[in-house]
Amino acid sequence: MFSSASFISDDAVVRAVAAHWLPRAAEVDYLPWGFGAYHWRVRGAGRTLFVTLDPWTPRHTAASLEAAYAGAAALASDGLDVVCAPEPARSGRFAVDIGPGMLSVTPWLDGRSPTGAEAREPEHVREVAAALAALHRAVPPDGLRHWAPRVGPEFADEVRARTARPWTSGPLAEKARGALAARCDAIGRWTVRLLELADIACARRDTWVPTHGEPHFANQVVGAGGLKLVDWESLALAPRERDYADLLDTAVGATLDPDPAMVELFALDWRLSEIAEYARWFAAPHTGTDDDHTALTGLYEELSDSTGCRAAE
Repeated sequence: MFSSASFISDDAVVRAVAAHWLPRAAEVDYLPWGFGAYHWRVRGAGRTLFVTLDPWTPRHTAASLEAAYAGAAALASDGLDVVCAPEPARSGRFAVDIGPGMLSVTPWLDGRSPTGAEAREPEHVREVAAALAALHRAVPPDGLRHWAPRVGPEFADEVRARTARPWTSGPLAEKARGALAARCDAIGRWTVRLLELADIACARRDTWVPTHGEPHFANQVVGAGGLKLVDWESLALAPRERDYADLLDTAVGATLDPDPAMVELFALDWRLSEIAEYARWFAAPHTGTDDDHTALTGLYEELSDSTGCRAAE
């Protein structure tokens, strides 16, 4: 997140890291990176760790996060070099409940994420496609969850009911409520189509593969060791098209031979899950931070008829 967490201090984070991963952790810096989770750099005893706090949301449970991070570690242990794997805590678990969310750590990577323009360079696109092909060929780790739609058939009716009265939760609440209320019919159509396509996908579960879920350029780090994919909280068994959104309009996209129905499925799954997250966001107390304004822009984009495949967070 761009704004630091108001519900936990940097000192509390470094104490948690010291208690569970790095006993001599002493230095901590908040990193205003990404959107959705909170990140810190923690140093101690000559080591540097990248620390992530996944706050509680409907899409996350302790079990789902543990399964995803443990699965990523298993893939790395089996030789999948593209994985920047989480490190186990002293308990052996990969995600630790610290109250406001689940904390996890990975080694600090020397490198950087590509810019949007760099991510579209042919050589980089080919490298990402090769990394995803290796992931999709990998033996699924034990306990890996199966993808499922994040909204159900009642979603549009829930949005309609929730937006029937003014929201007083913060300075952007009424803008968000009005935008959602105006698009309830479209949300209903998108949901019906999503669930039709999900039924088709679920009938082919024997073809599902390990998928990252969000392998866009913000979740890529390029350094001396080559390309690494980070942020494995969405790891799941799914149709391979789940990972293709950012490749389909490139030269490599023509060689992927994706199923158009599955491409549509995951574009809709992304759109509707984002709408659900933003609805929850603005119905809750907020103060108008930079993150709030970014979220409102994201809501408008997902409600637009022109929204295509997934955009990077």
